[in-house]
Amino acid sequence: MTQKLIIGWLYPEFMSTYGDRGNVLVLKKRCEWRGVECNILPIDFSIKTADLTSVDIFFGGGAQDRQQTLIMSDLKKRIGPVMKDMIENGTPGLFVCGSPQLLGTSYTTGDGTVLEGVGLFDIETKHFGYTKPRCVGNMIFEINSSYGVSGIPFKKTIVGFENHGGRTYLGSSDKSFGKIIIGFGNNAEDKTEGVVKENCIATYSHGPFLSKNPHIADWLIHQAMKQKYNKTIRLKKLDDGLEWKAHEYMLKRMGYEEVTPI
Repeated sequence: MTQKLIIGWLYPEFMSTYGDRGNVLVLKKRCEWRGVECNILPIDFSIKTADLTSVDIFFGGGAQDRQQTLIMSDLKKRIGPVMKDMIENGTPGLFVCGSPQLLGTSYTTGDGTVLEGVGLFDIETKHFGYTKPRCVGNMIFEINSSYGVSGIPFKKTIVGFENHGGRTYLGSSDKSFGKIIIGFGNNAEDKTEGVVKENCIATYSHGPFLSKNPHIADWLIHQAMKQKYNKTIRLKKLDDGLEWKAHEYMLKRMGYEEVTPI
């Protein structure tokens, strides 16, 4: 029997400003290299909520405030409740760049508009105005837990690039994805970066985050397969020599040479 996964991509026409689609391509190719059929389901204004139940991995990218405002009503009223219920029951997800801001309790835009969020994550995001410096640059952080898969190489470091005006603050019920070593992270104050809930990861990392962090891509695929087929799936090990060279190059470029395996 051919194994299959469906990636549900949130509002691809509005929420892929910074090359975030690269994450979808990485997940799809890493599935196909292992003989797993992978299809992409655009989640937009035309989709029926009943079709969301076929999704095995949710993905959301980034956008500017105007685009986020345009999709917020549909996301909160129609898509969000179904997605929230599925994620709380184990469906994996990856949300990068600006999309995590919409999935928290609230997001205050740069002009002071307060958008009520989906409430998936216990986070609040505030943009303190366009005169306040943005959080921009390459970043390194160490993840707080093991996102390893048996037989697959794993490192606790994450490399990424951030560019955000909003500052995100965690509530008491969710934990951060990692601890900032170099960079700004959630708010440039408490060294936290991202947020996790169940099998769902959110990070301020821009663009094709997974291309230099293949261990996270494989963890998402593994969790999706386990959730869908109700059993532990052993993933075939891939040749990730180039991916890890890119990862380690960024570590060294930023002066962080210790790569600690778990």
